[in-house]
Amino acid sequence: MKQDKFDFMSEYKELHSGFPLAKPRPVIGITANFRDGNAALAEAYYASVIEAGGTPLVIPPYANRDALVETLKHIDALLLTGGADIDPRYMGEEPDYALLHAVNPKRDEQEILLARLADDRALPILGICRGIQTLAVAFGGKVHQDQYAGIGGELLAHDQEPIDRHVATHDVSFVHDCILARLFGRESIAVNSFHHQSVSVAPAGFVVAAVSPDGVIEAMEAVDGRSVIGVQWHPESFIMNSDRCMMPLFEWLVEEAVLYRRTKEIHSRIVTLDSHCDTPMLFEQGYRLEERSDIALVDLHKMDEGGLDAVTMVAYIPQGARDKNALARATRNADGLLSGIAVQVERNNGYVALCDSPDNVYRCKLDGKKVIMRGIENGYAIGKDIANISRYRGMGVVYMTLCHNGDNDICDSARGNGEHGGLSAFGKEVVGEMNRVGMVIDLSHAAESTFWQVLELSTVPVVCSHSSCKALCNHPRNLTDEQMAALASKDGVVQVTMYSGFLREEGEATIDDFIMHLEHAISVAGIEHVGIGTDFDGDGSVKGCSSASQLRNITRELLRRGYCESDIEKIWGGNWLRVMRTVQVAAC
Repeated sequence: MKQDKFDFMSEYKELHSGFPLAKPRPVIGITANFRDGNAALAEAYYASVIEAGGTPLVIPPYANRDALVETLKHIDALLLTGGADIDPRYMGEEPDYALLHAVNPKRDEQEILLARLADDRALPILGICRGIQTLAVAFGGKVHQDQYAGIGGELLAHDQEPIDRHVATHDVSFVHDCILARLFGRESIAVNSFHHQSVSVAPAGFVVAAVSPDGVIEAMEAVDGRSVIGVQWHPESFIMNSDRCMMPLFEWLVEEAVLYRRTKEIHSRIVTLDSHCDTPMLFEQGYRLEERSDIALVDLHKMDEGGLDAVTMVAYIPQGARDKNALARATRNADGLLSGIAVQVERNNGYVALCDSPDNVYRCKLDGKKVIMRGIENGYAIGKDIANISRYRGMGVVYMTLCHNGDNDICDSARGNGEHGGLSAFGKEVVGEMNRVGMVIDLSHAAESTFWQVLELSTVPVVCSHSSCKALCNHPRNLTDEQMAALASKDGVVQVTMYSGFLREEGEATIDDFIMHLEHAISVAGIEHVGIGTDFDGDGSVKGCSSASQLRNITRELLRRGYCESDIEKIWGGNWLRVMRTVQVAAC
């Protein structure tokens, strides 16, 4: 029987009968299998993605690093598919070929690297069958070369041939309160089974989320707010029998991809700015801005991965003795750190610029360059020489934190002894001079007495570059509601920080704790007077946002809570740059 010819012109006209041409869908990158010299992908994978509302993009196995990184820029989630065994040598084990089936080195070398690079960028990831094993190996876990030999005892038949793939053959039980249990709304589900390898040890940063009755690990999930799930069964197979029982998993991936895509789009349009990091403290340990660092939370790679445009690196000077020699040493140390920042930037001047004004920050955003600004943490750095303020402003220092943990010659600290009852006489001169030269006054670490006196004395807005809310965590360094409201009344800004001890009094803080402080500050000070100062590399870091590479997670959580782009722009740097501009214009 002759098949009717496809009427492509009618289809073409139908596509263009309205506007827009198509509804936006997130792009889901799907890794392809490789056999007999050909890339291949089972229909069920891309059919499930399309059914869930995504756009499938097949990623064939290749090892070109530039192509891999470029691919990651254009997808919104990653789906690691099933296939051949993982080579045990990637786990530091010698292969036992009596246990192994076919291995696929072409896929191994790509997908293990791809998984790490995707996680660096906080991309949502779903691993299926071999995919969960790839995730385990990529992040330091273990996989049985053969589960029957590795586990021993009586196991279920985990290779259900010749039973159809869309038929469930055993149950898996979910761990209480895991993401999968919430997605499926039950404690267990029936699944299919096609594997002889399985995860033996979940890697650090993951938890086991499901097990089969014989104890085989059937699913694992990333912790710390990362959107990464691996399952051992084949959920994609069911849709080929018009069975939508596994669609919650693919719908989760697409929903996370939608959020990820929105964060990317927003970050591409707005300036994102972190007002405080202590990375220069690590210069003596061999830190290089252009290398993805194992010791630092901020570098060019992590800034790019997290969509961070600008960061203020500070010359942190711990409070010490206040005799003539000690003060001179503090000034020399500050000079050295500030010069060190400039050297790091100059070495990478094709990709990053040193800025000290809002106009230059916005210009660099348009030019596709990252921005480093410089600050001083602890006015101890100026000694008793008021001329150092104009000198430092001439070098491009944008703000100075008046004190740190301990009273100095300028003022009392929140962790001091109340030596001056707030500002010293010299401190009052410092406030006036900083106003005169256009250097922003930072009151993080200051005693309340200092705070109120500076607020009254300063003729321009002031900031707290890295502080949190005392109402939620009773720490001497945090700000009361009264302080935040007063700061806002003078058009200042409080930059909420990620130091765990400022976010909760017990336990390790998470991104949810940070967002709680951010939203509390917004409720008190208003959306125009709140921002973000991570304190990365100064012990600032929370689960779910542990480095600059994960900063998009903040935007993701704000989107979940219904914040619009204009509000997110204000939080992510608009408010801070407004204050900086006001201070600098007043000094002209």
